[in-house]
Amino acid sequence: MLSAIKNFFEQNMLFDMNPVVNSETQEHQVRLATAALLVEMMNQDEKVLESEKQAVREALKDNFSITEKEATELCTLAEEEIHNSTDYYQFTKLIAENFSQPQKIQVIELLWRVAYADNHLDSYEEHMVRRIADLIYVPHQDFIRTKLKAQNQNENS
Repeated sequence: MLSAIKNFFEQNMLFDMNPVVNSETQEHQVRLATAALLVEMMNQDEKVLESEKQAVREALKDNFSITEKEATELCTLAEEEIHNSTDYYQFTKLIAENFSQPQKIQVIELLWRVAYADNHLDSYEEHMVRRIADLIYVPHQDFIRTKLKAQNQNENS
């Protein structure tokens, strides 16, 4: 893990005062993995719009209880991590092994929200969500349910 990422979490995230170092490091990595997938979703279509960037920052703020500044910094770190990775497996493996089923479903919903943030669902975006859902063991019915929920939220906003 990049030292900048570790420093970010140590400075900005609140943890139990007596955590085991390995579990704390794993929590850092799982959060970064989630952020990396959201940033990668933002980059799936031909252009990155401010609405997509904002959707990623909002998802991070809401799910990790962090500030706008922290979310922006986490996005930057996630982009660096994506640049150094070769595929999604390192990110999805952490999520699959460490998140509960409701948390995994939440990740899929967040990916859909980012995909719909520009009011257009690109085929690459849909393929990415489908692939990640499979890799983190989210059933097809939850894949579809979260897609429809994100689509409805986007249409109503």
